Amino acid sequence: MPDNTETIGQCPNCGDPLTAAWTLVEYEKADGTAGVWAECPTCADVVAPE
Repeated sequence: MPDNTETIGQCPNCGDPLTAAWTLVEYEKADGTAGVWAECPTCADVVAPE
């Protein structure tokens, strides 16, 4: 089970840290790396964490 307090990056819009609890989608990119889409609780946008 994932740790929902683990930081997965920061919001590219507002810069706030995002935790695993806000993850919406995890996927594999064409180059084989992992990708994530998450909801930012501060600005309420769906983003790809940086």
